[in-house]
Formats: sequence, structure tokens, C-alpha cells
Amino acid sequence: MKVSKELLKRCKKNESKAQFELYKVCYGSLMAVCNRYEKNKEDAEGLLNLAFFKILTKLDKYKPQVPFEAWAKRITINTIIDEFRKKARDKHTFYDDLEINIPISTMDFNEADQKFDAEELENMIKQLPPVSQKVFNLYIIEGYNHREIAELLGISEGTSKWHLSTARKTIKEMLKKIMNKVALLLL
Repeated sequence: MKVSKELLKRCKKNESKAQFELYKVCYGSLMAVCNRYEKNKEDAEGLLNLAFFKILTKLDKYKPQVPFEAWAKRITINTIIDEFRKKARDKHTFYDDLEINIPISTMDFNEADQKFDAEELENMIKQLPPVSQKVFNLYIIEGYNHREIAELLGISEGTSKWHLSTARKTIKEMLKKIMNKVALLLL
């Protein structure tokens, strides 16, 4: 995402054409972030639009020494987390997925890596329970540590670690099922 200083100046002046141009420039990379946290495209686009609104309204706080893409991505992630917290409060289901017991399985990831593509992995991540999915994405993909995740999601570090462990085990189990199907096809 390459954003010129001139485009940002025009956006700060509330020029709608400039804002739409910025939206088009940002869409791909920010939509990729939103897709990692939502099961369907419509919900991901809703998050993106909300995040982009925040980006536009906070442009006066942007500091040019920080890469714009990193700044916009941070606002997008914070928007996703804020919406997650809001939904959790509204539904009172924040800890509903804590009762899941996933059996431990082993799997050779190098072998599995040869059999599926990134889209299939993304679909597996979307099948995780909501909190485990968010912890997995924040830790593995976004690079947050457990302390930061705990603060962002309002959970303890131990709960964050548990969700990451659960997510890994669940994905391993899904990979094992895929490998079993592949093995059956090869027989």
C-alpha cells in the first residue's frame, strides 16, 4: 500500500474523491486483515468500513514517521478487537468456548503443507471458536505476545495461552483428517 503525503493532505481536507482513492489503495491489505477474523466476506467488509471510517476520522493523529500501512493496520486490528468485545458483552458468550475438549493429535506439518493451500488453512482458522480464532490470529499472524493479547481481549495470559494451544490442536486435527482423506485417495 503506497500512500502519498498529498493524498493524505487531501483526505484531511475531507475531499471525498481523495478519501475514495485512499479506500481503494488500502482495500486489499486491510481487507486481508479483516478476512482473517471473520467467517464471511460481508462481515469482513463491514469491519473494514468501520475501520476505514476510524482511519479517516483519526488522520490528524497520524505521524508521518510511522509507515501509513502499519498505522492503518493497527487501527483495523483495534477496530476488530473493539467489535469483538462489544459482541461478547452483548451476547454474554465470551467464555462459551472454554468448555471445548479437543483430543491431542500429532501430525507432520511438512507433509500436510504439501497437500493444502493458504485458502484451505484460512478456512480452517475460520472454523475455530471465536476467541481461539482471535488469539491464534493475533499471536501467529499479527505477532502479538500473550500479555498484549490478554490486555486487548480482556482475558488472562493463561487463557490466551490456552486458546492458542486449543487452536493449534484443532488445526492439527483438521490437518490429520485432510491427510487421511489424501491417503485414502492414493490407495
